[in-house]
Amino acid sequence: MKSALIAALALLCAAIAIAPSRAGNVPPWHVATARPTPNATPSPMPSPERLLFLIRRQFRSHRPPPPYITYTLIRKQTLDDGYPDLVNSYTYHIWCRTYDRAALGRRVYRGSSRGTLEFLRPSFNEPWDPGPPTADLFEAAPIHPHTNPRTFIPTPEPTGALPPTIAVVTVLGEFDYRVTRVAVEGDLIHVSLMPLRDPDRNRLRELYVDRATLELKEVIATDKLYEDDDSGHHVYPMMFTITLGWMHNMPIVTHIHGTPTYQADAEYLGRDATVDYDFTEITFPDSLPDWYFDPRSYAQHVSDAPL
Repeated sequence: MKSALIAALALLCAAIAIAPSRAGNVPPWHVATARPTPNATPSPMPSPERLLFLIRRQFRSHRPPPPYITYTLIRKQTLDDGYPDLVNSYTYHIWCRTYDRAALGRRVYRGSSRGTLEFLRPSFNEPWDPGPPTADLFEAAPIHPHTNPRTFIPTPEPTGALPPTIAVVTVLGEFDYRVTRVAVEGDLIHVSLMPLRDPDRNRLRELYVDRATLELKEVIATDKLYEDDDSGHHVYPMMFTITLGWMHNMPIVTHIHGTPTYQADAEYLGRDATVDYDFTEITFPDSLPDWYFDPRSYAQHVSDAPL
């Protein structure tokens, strides 16, 4: 009888040992494809380098953007005394071709686009206004800030479902940043970056991404404001906080707040001067006339210019 009891207990223990576990092991960045049970065992965060790779790959999975985008750019600059800088505050409506960022712009006065036709090329870290809302935020700034940005060819994103593995070494591609800190803050993952080289070109400093999807929500990056006046050409180092929304199934820049970085030996707008950009009335037309992107033809199209 005793032997039979021992045998039964042994069988029960064996059954418990081989029973499938109900605890899931799906990491938070895979919630979109599989949802863990409430008692799931959390998976470890990937290495900082792999996390940066996954964030960049997720952002660029929505590229290329639609071929055309139109939007209203509202710039508001504030001086160090808190009063608005009316000279450098304005509104433009912009019709942009995304592959080369060539754009037609018209200054908006009193609610309608009545300014002259202007050829623009919105881009970050250049001597003109940033944009467009579909800009690749992982793209490095051009080597020469005053040259045509089309001369810069961005690093292609690695292709394939997963990076190849050689023995125990995972190839993630070349990165321009070192991850200095990763922190989970509620529904967000906060990633701090330090450029490995060319800090003026590799502008990213902080990333805030959705914990479940790794979609970018906010980016902090260096940038510059350029200004020409009677005293000469001025360059003001700034720190841009870039807020992203979601439109057309892709992340879209909706707001930028710029503050001085106070670097040594740098010029400043003023001790507390700031600049804000809002991107509104965003649309994605299927096509736009070719002459919009040829400034030599503007004089011939004054009568049929878009409003």
